[in-house]
Parts: sequence; structure tokens; C-alpha cells
Amino acid sequence: MPQTPPKISRRGLLVILSSPSGAGKSTLARRLRDWDDSIVFSVSATTRPPRPGEVDGQDYHFLTEHAFKTQVADGGMLEHAHVFGNFYGSPRQPVQVAIDAGQDVLFDIDWQGAQQIRNSALGQHTLSIFLLPPSIAELRRRLEARGQDDDEVIKRRMQKSWDEISHWDGYDFVLVNDDLDATEARLKTIIEATRLRRIQRPDLTDHVRALQLEFEELP
Repeated sequence: MPQTPPKISRRGLLVILSSPSGAGKSTLARRLRDWDDSIVFSVSATTRPPRPGEVDGQDYHFLTEHAFKTQVADGGMLEHAHVFGNFYGSPRQPVQVAIDAGQDVLFDIDWQGAQQIRNSALGQHTLSIFLLPPSIAELRRRLEARGQDDDEVIKRRMQKSWDEISHWDGYDFVLVNDDLDATEARLKTIIEATRLRRIQRPDLTDHVRALQLEFEELP
């Protein structure tokens, strides 16, 4: 009897989206979730105390400093950093569970975190994308148009932006976000194509073996 090839599934991606503030990262991340609600956001861990209204496991995984450092030492953090007196990081275990179930996990992190994830045990399943603004003048205009920050905060964000932009060449894909709809379409194309990488399809080996058995049974 001919062998029935097994159903082909896929392993999820660790999708890293980075950009300087004001380049459209948050908007595009939200649009990706609207496009495919199986994409989940990575919930970071932190040692800072919860703020009013924040929920453990939803906004952050709130850990003691000892618990955080223990996870780092045990390889339980894909990336981590010390910022303004507190530790922040991306726990490996929930990400592993998600990608094993075929879910993509979206990370909103900077170039240092992206580099750590690329070098982690799950690095081979990473897709990293950097968003560039069309110009520095446009980047400043977008920050001012938000109406959320005063001039001093905008100045600090602009000063930080070049450090972030200077690491653009450490990413798999780089998109100039000069048109939000066009950039969204390109992002979807990149994700859909990367989902088809051989390493993301663990059942392909069994499928090919089934084809081989079927071939051997031909008269």
C-alpha cells in the first residue's frame, strides 16, 4: 500500500523588530498582530516592582533579582540587560513552548537584545528586521507629532536614534519605512517566506522518507 505522507507542520519564528523611536515599529507590530492573531508578543521579565494596574505574566514577569540572575545563569534568558537599576530580559521557556506549537513570537527590542537572541540556543529560528526612517527630519517630525514628549525628551530620543541606526547592518532585513502600508506589505512577505525555510519545517524529513518508501513500492 502506498504510504500516506504525514501532515507538514512548521516551527514558529522569533521575529525581532527594531528601530529608532518614531520609525513606526509599534504601529507595524500592531498591524502584524491584526493580520495574524496567532503571532504573540514576548512578555519580558523584570526585577522592577509592578506599577499600578500591571498584571504579572501579562505586562511583565515580575521576578526578584535573585530569581532573575538564577535564570540567566541557567540559560533561561534569551537576552537580558541592566537598565536604570533594574534587570530586564526575555524568558526562554514560554518562547520555546510557543515556537514548538508553531506560533511566531514578536520581540520589540534593541540591537543589543537582538544580537543576544541571535547568539542564543534559539538563534537559528530568528528573523530580525530593522526599520529605518526616510530621513532624520521626518523622524523628528513624527516624534513631535505624537504630542507625548517635551522638547528635552525628543532631543534625547534623537540623540539615541543614531546609535540605534548605526547597527542596521546586523539584521536579516532592513526596510525604509517611507510608506506605512507598503512597509506592512513587505513585512508580511518576509515573514511568510521565512516561515517556509527548511529549518522551520521539522516534518519535512518524515515527509521525504514517506515519499522514498512510496517510491520504493512502485512496480
